Amino acid sequence: MSPRRWRALAVCLVPAFMTLLDVSIVNVALPDIQAGIGASDSGLQWVVSGYALTFGLALIPGGRLGDARSRRAVFMWGIVLFTAASAACGAAQSEWWLIVARLVQGVAGALMMPQVTGFIQEMFQGGERGRAFGYLGAVIGLSTAVGPLLGGILIQIFGHEDGWRWVFYVNLPIGLASLPFAMRMLPAGNRARTLRPGVDPVGLLLLALSLMLILLPFLQAQVWPGPEKWLLVPAGLAVVAAFVGWELRAVRRIEPLVHMDLFRSRPFTLGGLIGVLYFAGFTAIFFVYTLFLQNGLNYTALEAGLASVPFAIGSGIASGFGGRLVGRWGRAMVAWGLFIVAVGFLATMLAVHQVPGRHAGWAAAGPLLLSGIGSGLVISPNQTLTLSRVPVQRAGSAGGVLQTWQRIGSAAGIATVGAIYFAHLDTSRNWAESFQVAMLTSAAFVVAALAVALYDLFGPGR
Repeated sequence: MSPRRWRALAVCLVPAFMTLLDVSIVNVALPDIQAGIGASDSGLQWVVSGYALTFGLALIPGGRLGDARSRRAVFMWGIVLFTAASAACGAAQSEWWLIVARLVQGVAGALMMPQVTGFIQEMFQGGERGRAFGYLGAVIGLSTAVGPLLGGILIQIFGHEDGWRWVFYVNLPIGLASLPFAMRMLPAGNRARTLRPGVDPVGLLLLALSLMLILLPFLQAQVWPGPEKWLLVPAGLAVVAAFVGWELRAVRRIEPLVHMDLFRSRPFTLGGLIGVLYFAGFTAIFFVYTLFLQNGLNYTALEAGLASVPFAIGSGIASGFGGRLVGRWGRAMVAWGLFIVAVGFLATMLAVHQVPGRHAGWAAAGPLLLSGIGSGLVISPNQTLTLSRVPVQRAGSAGGVLQTWQRIGSAAGIATVGAIYFAHLDTSRNWAESFQVAMLTSAAFVVAALAVALYDLFGPGR
């Protein structure tokens, strides 16, 4: 193992933080973007969901490309493309300009993220691998929770007219500084690379079509009226079935886009399902919490961002411990973490009920800290266990599959929790009650993930 592996991990995690930060940092800037370039409501929805869509579509192909070629080269091209797209976003003069740049940003982020899990699988073994995934879990938790805070700070510093542009420009120095370190520190080739040559264009087309059909109704839930949009989901599942059938046949001739042998691994299949359910509940919280604080309690963007900091602190601290102890406790640690998150969510709901008004953010700080601690015991240990039996030569594509599941969970959770939040708000006109109902829905997703973890621990075939 390379003696520089920990410094190489740091080089991976900085661009990963930048990529994941862009999922949530834009939310607090949406009103200023609308005022600055005259974007429509549907255009704003695409600024947010377009990034998530292309990010989700390109994760598995990006991971496969890194496995087959060079993870370092694909990672660096992702940094270059992401930095250029961020500059284009900041300079946007129209709605369509910004949307297209965000779509490119999503593709670039998807080129980078599977390489991070691939590098961890390649550079670390045993207990060290768990620690490395612990640091990645901390980055995931911190980036999601800190995004609104950093966005609020930038808007506070640069003003409402130009602050939203710096939400994107902040990526430029990070990206440019990361490139020389990536060239110097990251492994040049993929160890133990034994993938057969050949591409899988049919698999790529079927995968892209299936993910688009599944994700679009969730990402556009607030824009497309009527229930007809949900017919796209079963259509997407039918294409998934066709994709699986094709991949099972393609494996006889070429290296498939996704090797179906991955799903014969109990840790991979159940860990992926836990990831879908947990991310559905976990990421939806910050969507409705920001809306509740800014629209319901008249918090500024900075104040709303600060209210999310306790979760980020708890997640960052616990992720390090989770990564170190997962080898000893295994899936039991994930189950305990999910239980703590569910308790924290319910306590947050109770805090907002007991302390109405502008002090609700302070009252929710303790429960959110508890939820963050639980989250730190879920994300990184679950990734470590899920990828534990994946061959190194397929680490990138397996990581892409896992992260695609997480993106689908995030989209489904935000759409479901958001729809329930807005529906209750339309009937009750009570911001606090609507937020409490949303929290209860998010907690239900977490409890469902806990049920899967308990099945892995005590169910048949364990």
